[in-house]
Amino acid sequence: MLREFKRPQKLMGNAFEITVVNNDEKTAQHHIDAAVDEIRRIEKLLTTFNEESQTNLINQNAGIQPVKVDLEVFDLIERSLRISNITDGYFDISYGGIDKSFWNFDREMKQLPNPELIKEHLKLVNYKNILLNREDQTVFLKEKGMRIGFGGIGKGYAAEMAKRLLQKKGVISGIVNASGDLTTWGNQADGKPWTIGIADPENAKQPFSYMNITDMAIATSGNYEKFVVINGKKYSHTINPKTGMPVSGVKSVTIFCPNAEIADAMATPVSIMGIDSALNMVNQINHLECIIIDDHDKIYSSQNINLK
Repeated sequence: MLREFKRPQKLMGNAFEITVVNNDEKTAQHHIDAAVDEIRRIEKLLTTFNEESQTNLINQNAGIQPVKVDLEVFDLIERSLRISNITDGYFDISYGGIDKSFWNFDREMKQLPNPELIKEHLKLVNYKNILLNREDQTVFLKEKGMRIGFGGIGKGYAAEMAKRLLQKKGVISGIVNASGDLTTWGNQADGKPWTIGIADPENAKQPFSYMNITDMAIATSGNYEKFVVINGKKYSHTINPKTGMPVSGVKSVTIFCPNAEIADAMATPVSIMGIDSALNMVNQINHLECIIIDDHDKIYSSQNINLK
């Protein structure tokens, strides 16, 4: 008899939940252990909280020398640069130097950071200054003080890798939920497709729409969970890498795509680049769909989405 086994777990600083469908509890837990180990392994590679991580070694050598990294890290950076290209730089992993120093979304912020200071730091944000050498498998940040970080793509990458590992182990269906960015495959234990609720920005616990999905990843970027209000205006924790300022005007973006890494990476640029440009971009990319809700609760969706 097939059943769903779930385990919530804090990983990468986020609330993950791993679900596998199996007929045996012991086997299911064993599979979940393997998925957790895989996510922890990726966290070690990508974290900026550990001096020894490859990400930190790249950052410490900015403007000094190229750093040899694992092929996996090299490939992830290469794919990140491709996404920067497609999104015209609205997705940019060299954003690492800014968010932490200027924006602290703990609701304690009372004023906006100094725009002049932000301008100074923005000079270091430019994905074109991340130089890759495939032959030597090295990464070089051209400017001293540059930093990369995987906050915009790491969770999705980890979810995708955990899913692939579980599929290799023969898990026929499941969900890896990385704090709301999730990837699904197969069907529920009763054979029906997974049903996903799209959160209502005004009431995060109350979905405004449901979708049946399988073999699909979903990522959401919204200002309803982390934000500050300064002089009566709401600023979301999503920062525009071109201005260093938080985004306003869009309440939430939900991305649908077969690959969790791409879904995660696309959620940020789509919420920043302006609704028309975003829809135009999404409509040109195969197997990518989105729903955008603006500050006035108007719902926009890409061409192939049918909301029930």
